[in-house]
Amino acid sequence: MHGSAGPQETAALRLMLFDRWRLVAGRQVVYVPARSQRLVALLALRGRQTRWSLAGTLWPDVDEQRALVSLRAAVSVLHRRVMGLVEKDHGEVQLADGVCVDVDEFRTHARQVLSRHHSDLSVTINQPTVVGGELLPGWYDDWVLVERERIQQTRLHVLEALASSLVERGAYADALQVALTAVEIDPLRESARRSVIRVHLAEGNTADAVREYERFRALLRRELDIAPTHHMTGLMRQLTEHASWEQ
Repeated sequence: MHGSAGPQETAALRLMLFDRWRLVAGRQVVYVPARSQRLVALLALRGRQTRWSLAGTLWPDVDEQRALVSLRAAVSVLHRRVMGLVEKDHGEVQLADGVCVDVDEFRTHARQVLSRHHSDLSVTINQPTVVGGELLPGWYDDWVLVERERIQQTRLHVLEALASSLVERGAYADALQVALTAVEIDPLRESARRSVIRVHLAEGNTADAVREYERFRALLRRELDIAPTHHMTGLMRQLTEHASWEQ
């Protein structure tokens, strides 16, 4: 059910940018027109901005005055829909402090995972605020593409770090799920493939590790006409040397 939120609901606002744009006040989804959605998303991703910077980023193909008019219209719509969502101060605009944004939560958790300070890995692998998601799919503004790539790189590092931590705890099924998610995001990323191989090796599944390596090597040859790096070949060399020694 769509509706509008009053001033008393502002502190309970939650903005989601992973997988789709969605604003929720309490239990109610708030309808916001596309022009105002873009404004909210930009403020959520980049923080406090001047009116001129916002107008130029959101409407780069028109002159400054028309862009500022469009910005004022977008802000006006937001004030009618959700009073207090956006704040203006001395020519600058920002989201209200009380708005919860899934990307902010993801960034916080990412810092914890990458610094190895995340204590409860068992509940993380299915939480978008921990492993992230695709940022604003279907949006192709230049600034969205930049932010999407930045978040995707963070996601990949988080997934690889989680896979490593889960292997250390012996949670091989979860580790493999996480590592394969990284491969799904970027099939040509070697460090993601190495994460998958390390899970297989930790479980003693040598054949699965070799198959994963051969699949990756064939993909690299077909797509980029290159070979795996010495990090990958060294990992596989250790495997074959160990197997030869055991024989």
